[in-house]
Order: sequence, then C-alpha cells, then structure tokens
Amino acid sequence: MDENKPLKVRLTFSVILVGVSLLFAAVVTDHWAVLSPKVEEYNTTCEAAHFGLWRLCTKRIFMREQSPKEKGCGPISLPGEHNCSYFKHFTPGQSSEIFEVTTQKEYSISAAAIAIFSVGFAIIGTICVLLSFRKKKDYLLKPASMFYTFAGLCIIISVEVMRQSVKRMIDSEETVWIEYSYSWSFACACAAFVLLFVCGIALLLIALPRFPQNPWETCMDAEPEH
Repeated sequence: MDENKPLKVRLTFSVILVGVSLLFAAVVTDHWAVLSPKVEEYNTTCEAAHFGLWRLCTKRIFMREQSPKEKGCGPISLPGEHNCSYFKHFTPGQSSEIFEVTTQKEYSISAAAIAIFSVGFAIIGTICVLLSFRKKKDYLLKPASMFYTFAGLCIIISVEVMRQSVKRMIDSEETVWIEYSYSWSFACACAAFVLLFVCGIALLLIALPRFPQNPWETCMDAEPEH
C-alpha cells in the first residue's frame, strides 16, 4: 500500500474544498455579467445592471461627461441607487422586465438548473470523502472523484449557457445594452471548473490500486490495500 496515499488524498481534498467554495460563491452571487446602456446625455443618471443565476440588480449612476471612447454607463462600482429583484420566472409577481425583454428566460432557467446539479454533485462527493476518512473505506474515493468531475463539467456548461445568453442579449435588436463584461462570479465559476475537474481526476488516480512496478510482478502479487 502506498504510505503517502492518505497525505495525497488530504492535499487533493483541500484543493477540492477551495473549488467547492468558489462554486458556491458563483452560484449564490449575482455578478456574472455587467450590462451597460448607451449614454445619450451627461450630467444625469443612467441605469447599469449586473445579474447572476437568480436575480437582476440595477444601479442608477450619475454620469458626468466622458471621453469620446467611453459610451456606456458606469463603471458599476460608482455610487448610486441600488435595486435587486429575482427573475420573474423564479418568483412570479416580482419585476425584472429589463431581463425578460432582452434575453430568453430558457437560458436563465437552464443555467440555474445545471448549476444546481453541479452543487448537488459537489455535496455528494464531499460526503463520500468524509465517510472514507471516518470509516477507512477507501473505495468511496472513486465515486467521490467522479462526482467532483461531474460537478466541474456541470458548472462549465452553466458558464457556457450564461455566455450564450449574454451574447444573444447584446445582439438582440430590442436590447438597450451596448456593452457587457463578465464579472467576478463568472470568474469564480470558471476557477471552480478547473479545480473540481482536475482534482477529481487526480483523486481518481490516487484511489486506483497500485499497478505492478516490475514487468514480472502481476496485479495479484502487488500488495493489497487495506
């Protein structure tokens, strides 16, 4: 048995926990994309927006005269009146007309649903790893690694769905938005994919039984794992 295996598992699991934390941060926050309309007049307020999987937030920003290269409202970090509302298709009765008009709600629902699957896979994988620590059942590491890999794949699919949603929103003739940028929640989701997918595969390789080290040694001759 590999004497360093427990240490390798714990180190890999520590990195995975960072990925899970980034995954949760991406799913629950609403800074996936920042949208900016064209500013026609200066020394007045304009309305920029940022949104995530569940809700849209708008911000009224007082705009002074900008340079000729800057045509949008913002940046979103400027002070202003802030208002957030959940998407209408998640909470009927609440208003989010800006989002409903400028993008398809199917994209939003799909991205949120896939992200929930990602969170579910990550939770199940974590439970499997913790049980393997507590009861010395190393065979639980194999399904845990697969759950983490699936979690990574799901969140990157959710990222791509969101990216297509923003692209279609900007390209739409009905939209008021002319500029967009991806924000830190989007970056958290991408980082979570890298950590969960890579470390999930690494955990699987660690959990596999030791291969024969010599040409004349067979798998039956190798030391069994306890």
